Amino acid sequence: MTNTEAVSHTRIGQVLRVTLYRPPANALGLPLVEGLEQALDEFEKSDARVLLITSALDGFFAAGADIKLMAGATADEFAAYGEALRGPLNRLATADRPSIAAIEGLALGGGMELALACTLRVGSRSARLGLPESKLGLIPGAGGTQRLPRLVGRARALDLMLTARELSGGEAYAMGLLDRLVERGAAAETAMALAETLGRRSGAALTEIMRCVDDVFDRPLADGLARETERVNRLFTGREAREGLTAFLEKRRPDYA
Repeated sequence: MTNTEAVSHTRIGQVLRVTLYRPPANALGLPLVEGLEQALDEFEKSDARVLLITSALDGFFAAGADIKLMAGATADEFAAYGEALRGPLNRLATADRPSIAAIEGLALGGGMELALACTLRVGSRSARLGLPESKLGLIPGAGGTQRLPRLVGRARALDLMLTARELSGGEAYAMGLLDRLVERGAAAETAMALAETLGRRSGAALTEIMRCVDDVFDRPLADGLARETERVNRLFTGREAREGLTAFLEKRRPDYA
């Protein structure tokens, strides 16, 4: 079993449990992205039936993309970073076995997109979820514009992305973004129990159920993801994204006038 400093994984029965730990906020920089890739490699070559993603960092599932990395990147470097980030998320979303995100604390930006890529999401009442990219002059670029509407509908997805507001765990559960809502501190335990339940089911049946459900959407997700990638890369080269990223690091309100 291979583990990295930012991501560890362990096999528990039919479950491969993946733990994120990259202080201070589990930002999805390259160490965490590469660790996720290695955990998925382990999952794919194993006979485990369920992948569970948890965090060992109090108050954070994953706070989002690595803003410091993005702010200092060239257009080519930004595109390469986005491609690296999308890699494990797309693998999660297209896996033939279910995955579960256990969410305590913040799941923002890329962190929420990581949760969206999972098959199911268990969150606590203390969870905070959101896609704040419009504040930075960008759009969600790791699947958010495509996966969120499929979960909660067009209007609710647009409300969340256009306003960049954060949802409480209760709000997220009410609109269908979370599949289970639990008390603070119970997300990982509940998600593990759910994973163990799925692990006792027929692996072939789980796969075919997921494929049948995915067949109901009329536009291939890959097409939408390609359009999203094109647009986020174009926005990154503009003035407003540069101002948004700089303002974030300087802890001030961005000036888009």
